[in-house]
Amino acid sequence: MTVRTMPLLTTRTPGALATWVLGTVAVGMVPWAFVLGRSLPATTQVRHWPAAWIGLDLAVALGCATTARLLHVGDDRARLPASTVAALMAMDAWFDVLTAQAGAEFTQAVVCAVPELALAGLCAWLALRTTDEVVPGSPCDRVQASWPRPPAVP
Repeated sequence: MTVRTMPLLTTRTPGALATWVLGTVAVGMVPWAFVLGRSLPATTQVRHWPAAWIGLDLAVALGCATTARLLHVGDDRARLPASTVAALMAMDAWFDVLTAQAGAEFTQAVVCAVPELALAGLCAWLALRTTDEVVPGSPCDRVQASWPRPPAVP
């Protein structure tokens, strides 16, 4: 059995650099999370609280609209905004629950997290699904038509 491995940073491509940067950040974020856990205050005052949530909701609305439009025309690029919406909705549910006061506010946050996480799941499925269906005349159809076809195997 042959195992193919990539040489460690010997290839000077954007992909190799991105891999190195993302891997380094991933490793560095773990100890940073512990530092934050020990140093952040339990409560804080936020100056632009409404603007933060309005901006998040508008970003979700734009992502949903973009995903719907791209799906409607059969464009496979719908995966990109779908993955963004999945991440934003998961983050929205997370912060709704963790910033809620105990009691009725917390219960409401948990109840609201159910459809938020359902939408996140739907969008994650859209982003990760594989499909061979291409709508004739769609941008993906035009791209696929320009690809060289592999030779037929006898």
